[in-house]
Amino acid sequence: MADAAKTPLRLGGMALANGLLVHGPAHWAAAVRRPDGSIAVASGRKPALRMRTSSVPFARGVASMAEALAVVPLVRRALPEARLPFESRRVLAAIGVTAVAGTLLRRRGSEAAAMAIGVVPSLVALRSGETAAYHGAEHKAIGAYETGAEDHTKEHDRCGSHLMTPLVAANAAGAALLKRAAEEPSPLAKSAMGLASLGAAVEVFAWSERHPYSIGARALRLPGHELQRLVGTREPSAEQLEVAQAALAEILRAEGV
Repeated sequence: MADAAKTPLRLGGMALANGLLVHGPAHWAAAVRRPDGSIAVASGRKPALRMRTSSVPFARGVASMAEALAVVPLVRRALPEARLPFESRRVLAAIGVTAVAGTLLRRRGSEAAAMAIGVVPSLVALRSGETAAYHGAEHKAIGAYETGAEDHTKEHDRCGSHLMTPLVAANAAGAALLKRAAEEPSPLAKSAMGLASLGAAVEVFAWSERHPYSIGARALRLPGHELQRLVGTREPSAEQLEVAQAALAEILRAEGV
């Protein structure tokens, strides 16, 4: 029991434009920097979507993603000051341009190119304002908590960027299967294949986490690590780390640690 009590919680996070959202096993917590310089903090219980599918491969990955999305409106309701990365005009414009370009590429049969440009809005969001720095603060705060170290790199092995390689591969394989099955797949078939691809990518992600030192896991993490290092994160300031520490302290309090 003593060893179990010392085991760090499994935490995840999402950088906001002005702070950080942290996911725990049963709760969420968020902290943001207000315009007047003060820090606002809120927390609450997460919808229990993943628990109902925890033993079902593929479905549990989709449920995990749905659970993370379901938390966002709860955060906005409890913490109106929170600003999401996708709220800026630049990001909305990038989403529109990417959607049009992706549709054109798919009509020409370039499914791989369409998937590749799908990450553009996320990259624009990360490079706008302070989001990338808060992303780095998220990794440093959670990583330091997990390892017990005073500091941690701004890159983290459990970042969602590591889903990139298995998700692109799963989407490409799914698109190829659909093309073989039907010349013009229905929207329902495409949606089902998209969910199946997401579920498969999360299963591969989970496998790489269980076998972190294997050659396969290292190869899978390499593109995501480089994406974090070069684009997705920046070294945070002391003020941004203070916000991340506030979010971490609140999730530990909410989870009863």
